[in-house]
Amino acid sequence: LNNNNNNNPSIYKIDKGMTLYLKSGQNPSTIGDCPFAHYVRIVLHETHTTHTVQPCNKETKPKWLIENYNGSMPALRHDDRCIVESDVIVSYVNSLEEDKSVKDGGKNEKETREAKEVLNGFFPALAKYLKHTPDGDDTDEELKQNLAHVLTTFESYLTNNGTKKGSYWVGDGTTWTLVDCSLIPKLYHMKVGLQHFKKNAIDLEKDYPALWKYMCAAFDRESVKETLYPEDLVVWGWSNARL
Repeated sequence: LNNNNNNNPSIYKIDKGMTLYLKSGQNPSTIGDCPFAHYVRIVLHETHTTHTVQPCNKETKPKWLIENYNGSMPALRHDDRCIVESDVIVSYVNSLEEDKSVKDGGKNEKETREAKEVLNGFFPALAKYLKHTPDGDDTDEELKQNLAHVLTTFESYLTNNGTKKGSYWVGDGTTWTLVDCSLIPKLYHMKVGLQHFKKNAIDLEKDYPALWKYMCAAFDRESVKETLYPEDLVVWGWSNARL
């Protein structure tokens, strides 16, 4: 990458090292609410990878990122490389820190596949429900039921797995994996969004106790606590999507 194409003075100075470009918050200099960027940040924290973070909005995105990568974020710049797409970024970070890498999944392929398959459709169902207005109409109720169906699948997975010993998602729950790193930012958005926009029409603690227990354990992990952004930032982000 040629930094001479970069018209942002604060980024122009970064020639070497690792920088994560991500969505900014209401304040252009603060980290935003993107759950996919949060996923990457959790993995960077877990692997103790030295990096800097550069929040960006439409006005402050570097020119090279727009011209060469369609402005896609999160984007990880490492020396002369740039990687986009959160899963690809995470795979790259893990390859750099093999001795500290976060495991992809469980003890075998079947265990990992089952843990991932149960998550299919979750974030699209959540996004459709949180975005919908007016709240409480027939369509809103239908979208709520769609999300509730996915959460029931979650609950069944967490309670019917007879091998569960630990608090985490995959297999026996004893190992924190990339599945957890990816899932917990989305669950954070769900928790905040249901409270603020839907008046807890889905009561997570009451109706999905195993999922709630999982969320509490995951939110207490150091990498999650250290990378978490305020709830009002999540509200701001979804409010923009509900316009």
